[in-house]
Amino acid sequence: MSDQIELYFSTPEMSAAFAAPAHGQAMLDFEAALARAEAGLGLIPQSAASEITAKCKVELFDVAALYREAALAGTPAIRLVRMLTALVEGEAKRYVHWGATSQDAIDTALMLQARTGLDLLLAGLLEIADNCAQLAEQRRHTLMVGRTLLQQALPLTFGLKAARWLSSVTRQVEALREQRGKTLAVQLGGATGTLASLSDKGPEIIEKVAAELKLPAPELPWHTERDRIGRLAGSLGIVAGTMAKIGGDLALLAQTEVGEASEGVAPGKGGSSAMPQKRNPVDTTAALAAARLAIGVVPVLLGAMSQEHERAVGGWQAEWAAIPELFRYTARAVEGIRAALGNLEVDSEKMSENLGLTNGLVMAESLTMALARQVGRAEAYKIVQAAVKKVTSEGKDLRQAVLDVPQAREHLTNAEIDRALDPEGYLGSTNVFIDRALTAYRRLKSTPGQ
Repeated sequence: MSDQIELYFSTPEMSAAFAAPAHGQAMLDFEAALARAEAGLGLIPQSAASEITAKCKVELFDVAALYREAALAGTPAIRLVRMLTALVEGEAKRYVHWGATSQDAIDTALMLQARTGLDLLLAGLLEIADNCAQLAEQRRHTLMVGRTLLQQALPLTFGLKAARWLSSVTRQVEALREQRGKTLAVQLGGATGTLASLSDKGPEIIEKVAAELKLPAPELPWHTERDRIGRLAGSLGIVAGTMAKIGGDLALLAQTEVGEASEGVAPGKGGSSAMPQKRNPVDTTAALAAARLAIGVVPVLLGAMSQEHERAVGGWQAEWAAIPELFRYTARAVEGIRAALGNLEVDSEKMSENLGLTNGLVMAESLTMALARQVGRAEAYKIVQAAVKKVTSEGKDLRQAVLDVPQAREHLTNAEIDRALDPEGYLGSTNVFIDRALTAYRRLKSTPGQ
């Protein structure tokens, strides 16, 4: 994949967070934290820890060579430790990577990168939530038609549609905050998870390394128990799916035949190489493509959870490519929806026009319920169905048609029929639901994540 195509399916910030230099620095951060923790408990000299820490700077390393040679070594950590040892001076060389194994460095580096990645995703999701909240409040009374199975169904408001988006995004922010605070954890177990190389100091070293890196300390090493990775993958996949839901709605609303909302105009954006009239949903399209790619990576990581004994043969290694891809794709999905909602143009007149497209048929359920109070639901359904046939066969609107049905006139006055056919009077608990979504969002904003 070229750098240009990769950026199309990522963001510059997320690509940087999972680029080789960032991964190398994260492994070095682990090595420095390990040395300081061990020095704090007297396992290695303080002077050695200081020297090791001073050399744990990725700019001192040939990163390209590090990853080029990783294929032969089996892991990038092996070559990194050798390079670090060569840089460290004096007796401190003896204490580089003291008591650890390659997987400790790689997994902890992954956790550090994932923390950065989650912070980036959370920032984007919160901005999406802000936009959704504004739309929910500002458009709570903007009538439009609700659609089921892509067919016109009942009236609702654009504010409620935005509130449902808001509610789903709010849940994703809560889920990612939980992942950041609980699922991410230091990995330190030595060769087989016993930390025998550190005598009886292993648990204390884990706690100190965790404190140094500001990551949770696990109850015990998790070399081949990859539920943490599985939970992380599942959460990101659900975020991507949430973006796909919003993106799908936006793309459908932007269809020429619908025309109820569209991405804002910008120079060079959304055109066609052949058709001058086109105004394509560029940000939405990118989000939908990236979301599909992200969701496609999730099974790789769930499948990789089956790992052999105390070190995996292939499953762990597959994570090295899959996790960065998942973060990059999810970031692009989030960014696409953020951009689309940030400059969304809403056409309330077109929404009103589409609401009347079927000559009042979207109010058939409302009319049925009004009649049902008098004659029961089954009979009311038959009466309204007869009126519906007049609408579709004779081109009348529903009000005219129902006035031609004696059974309806027998049980409902003209005023009652008019009330039953008023879309604003058949919105149920719309405002309650919008308020609930806004309340949950405001509560989320008042309790920032850890």
